[in-house]
Amino acid sequence: MAFAAENGENRRSKAFLFLIFCVALAFLPNWIPPRYSLLPAIIFAVLLGTYSLGIVLRKQDKRFDDSNLVAIPESSYDSLPCVDVLVSARDEENVVERLVERLMAIRYPKDKLRTVIINDGSKDNTSTILTKLKETFPTLKVLNRSRSSGGGKSGALNYALSQLKGEWILILDADAQFHEDILLRVLPFTKKLGWSAVQLRKAVVNSSNNLLTLCQSMEMAMDAVIQQGRLFAGGVVELRGNGQLLNRNALDKCGGFNEDTVTDDLDLSFRLLTSGFDIGLLWNPPIQEEAVVTLSSLWRQRNRWAEGGLQRFFDYWPSLISNKLTLTKKLDLASFFSLQYLLPVVSFIDIISSSLSHNFPRYWPLSLVAFSVSGVAYFRGCKRDVEGPAIPSPRFLRLLISIIYLFHWFFVIPFVSFRMATLPKKLVWVKTIHSGE
Repeated sequence: MAFAAENGENRRSKAFLFLIFCVALAFLPNWIPPRYSLLPAIIFAVLLGTYSLGIVLRKQDKRFDDSNLVAIPESSYDSLPCVDVLVSARDEENVVERLVERLMAIRYPKDKLRTVIINDGSKDNTSTILTKLKETFPTLKVLNRSRSSGGGKSGALNYALSQLKGEWILILDADAQFHEDILLRVLPFTKKLGWSAVQLRKAVVNSSNNLLTLCQSMEMAMDAVIQQGRLFAGGVVELRGNGQLLNRNALDKCGGFNEDTVTDDLDLSFRLLTSGFDIGLLWNPPIQEEAVVTLSSLWRQRNRWAEGGLQRFFDYWPSLISNKLTLTKKLDLASFFSLQYLLPVVSFIDIISSSLSHNFPRYWPLSLVAFSVSGVAYFRGCKRDVEGPAIPSPRFLRLLISIIYLFHWFFVIPFVSFRMATLPKKLVWVKTIHSGE
């Protein structure tokens, strides 16, 4: 069932080539006459800025309008497919009881709903809590896996797939919170649009905890605005793990979950894409989750996201440039790869080079455009009507702080790129700690 990706050595060589390309691009202004040294940055800024701003400002496509999405009546229950709700839980004693209570409260025909939790080698009290909950909720299915089984979250999900028979699978994290009508609202809409997968907007429940969680709440709104804009423009939509609804047939044709990646969701997004399956994103209803509360936790989380994000490009680039994708999707991928991965590395090298040569950085126009577009996306996302936790209002100081907060990617991406290019890889999936507060 597991999908076999390229090995670590192949990824390391591709990461090294990526790093060399970034170095060459960073030094490009030094190889042309001084009067034209800003020209590469200006050209990239105009091209990428025009496209990304068009994505962010794109109007709602009426075909995907979820503003009036309501639960179907009981009279239509016979048309509903069977659904498996699947959660991989490792050391989740703080949230697992609340999770199970919410899962058991989901409104859906009981003969068409199955709830499965994989206890993935927990060392805390998760096992004991699940055993007690099983007595209270006999329909709850608990699968136990040893901690040494390997494959991270992907391995746990693959372990459960052989025992699931539903036509659709809802993947949740252990800290997920959601409305009881979530399936009755989302599934009919998803089937109507012909999507093979759909990602629910992620909403932060603890945005008032500190400045870091506030920024993450605004960041999730920004990300959803960009994702929906890409959807409306015929571009690429990516899964975000928690709150992803998958068609089982499409998942099987893609080979299940990839156990050779640290981000199962991003990897699966590309395999669905290159296999011709459509992914959608819904603004409402959201899936609610905790944001990390410390800088050290943020650093670990973003390192994993960055590594998984780069891995998928290294693994699937032949398919991404093939005729499997439309020209629109290729341009969309190229634009956001440049902004998300290429720009941080090039800018980092550019700053170091400029410091050593006592020159002003040459790629500042492109960075300025990237952060400006992010600010517009922040504003639009934080002004939209939402269900679930309120998104912090986009007051000027908050917008400024949130834009500054995005600078962490200009350290994370270069660090991860260098590490992937130079060090042997031992696959380690680092989970996010959930407090349940």
